[in-house]
Amino acid sequence: MELALAATNQLFNARNSPSYVAQVLQGVNAVATKVQRTARPFTGVGHEGLKAKVDAVDLSRPLQDTAAALEELDELYLKDAIYFHDSRYAAHLNCPVVIPALVGEAVLSAVNSSMDTWDQSAGATMIERRLIDWTAERLGFGNDADGVFTSGGSQSNFQALLIARNHAVAKLRAGSAEAAEARLPHLLDRLRIFTSQDSHFSIQKSASMLGLGFDAVIAVPTAADHRMDPAALAAALAETHDAGLVPMAVVATAGTTDFGSVDPLAELAALARAYDSWLHVDAAYGGGLLVSNRYRHLIDGTQLADSVTVDYHKTYFQPVSSSALIVRNGAMLRHVTYYADYLNPESAAKAQVPNQVDKSIQTTRRFDALKLWLTLRTMGAEAIGALFDEAIDLAGRVGTLLADDPDFELAAEPQLSTLVFRYRPVVDGAGVDGVRLDEDSADRLNPAIRAAVFASGEAVVAGTKVDGHHYLKFTLLNAEASRNDIREIIELLRRTGAGLLAKEAHSKDNAA
Repeated sequence: MELALAATNQLFNARNSPSYVAQVLQGVNAVATKVQRTARPFTGVGHEGLKAKVDAVDLSRPLQDTAAALEELDELYLKDAIYFHDSRYAAHLNCPVVIPALVGEAVLSAVNSSMDTWDQSAGATMIERRLIDWTAERLGFGNDADGVFTSGGSQSNFQALLIARNHAVAKLRAGSAEAAEARLPHLLDRLRIFTSQDSHFSIQKSASMLGLGFDAVIAVPTAADHRMDPAALAAALAETHDAGLVPMAVVATAGTTDFGSVDPLAELAALARAYDSWLHVDAAYGGGLLVSNRYRHLIDGTQLADSVTVDYHKTYFQPVSSSALIVRNGAMLRHVTYYADYLNPESAAKAQVPNQVDKSIQTTRRFDALKLWLTLRTMGAEAIGALFDEAIDLAGRVGTLLADDPDFELAAEPQLSTLVFRYRPVVDGAGVDGVRLDEDSADRLNPAIRAAVFASGEAVVAGTKVDGHHYLKFTLLNAEASRNDIREIIELLRRTGAGLLAKEAHSKDNAA
């Protein structure tokens, strides 16, 4: 009894609100102090050492004091966290976050609304719905559009393909008496999904989880600019149709993870319509173009899609997680609706009670929309767009640097804010007449450069493969980063690569 009474002092309520303010401020101050004193994006700590420190904590013996717990957390997490706000973080699609969204995070966590039913969320439901309408309007959808917030692009893509699958199955069942009687697995065997070879892995993963299998996804070749080739898609659709299979969906990408390429949406939409296929646009990355002040045209054609994924926690500078799936025809969300008498009875839907779980594959869900709401109400959409525009402009300037640098090869011209390149210096001769490092050596060297730089903690860059060869990658989303900031990373990569080559040559000389 005494323990329970003591524990109630940690419950958030009116009585404990002063304690809540004091303890939260301690946490906020701890983070702010750490950010002010941190001079690089990472410490370079190894996973084994950090695991040992975390494993040494006895979770059965609480510290009984927020200050002590935060001091311990500093050692276990804050000190070794990877800080995306640092100008030398240039790896993945992680953005520095805006302060109004952090205010929203604090509010939504404390109130702790659950977005499944109206009687748990009230005003939160209305705010989320308004933001869905706002995004749908930006996409060019009409009044019939609808959608729901999700945990991220993978879940948004999964829900889109679940709707597309169920829509395709419904058409099959309506088309023949045999199909109407068939069990679902029998019908799924005929369904196919078409997407570019550069699309996100969540498309294949979704197909597997939906019972179609990885091989139900047909990878369509891209052109030299890494955009899906409409002629190749037309050929693949025709071949599938002629084989008696069903082109269930075409998935276009508006901002591929590696190259930021935006598929030719209008042309793909025409082909999808010709084969009665669902068109989904994965704009998890490129969705920020909807608020761009200079590059909005790059995402023209989204109004032709049946569904679109937008990740606000990428190019709207929101904390994780914040994503949405928007559908052009809101009635299609019925394909994920399930009524439970203890939560969202069908009678509530008939009475037009706005239960968000009717549209979602999640039940309990955070009020993540509040972060975007406070950002728009504090900063405005144009300000968000300006941040993304700066990142795109920076990528263009850095692309020129890399293209002009004889030690590096640029895989493709930047299209949004990513650059794929590799260190492959001239090792024999000079200038244009010299011979570059051979492919095998470059493939060994570039992952080693990335690992060494990461271990140093001085910068964080990503890696990928292009045509089977290893490359490095910048993902630039920090509007405060300058060309000189990224030039310093390039020089670090150069020094690291040169040092590794010298070490390798020295080892060979000693072996000889």
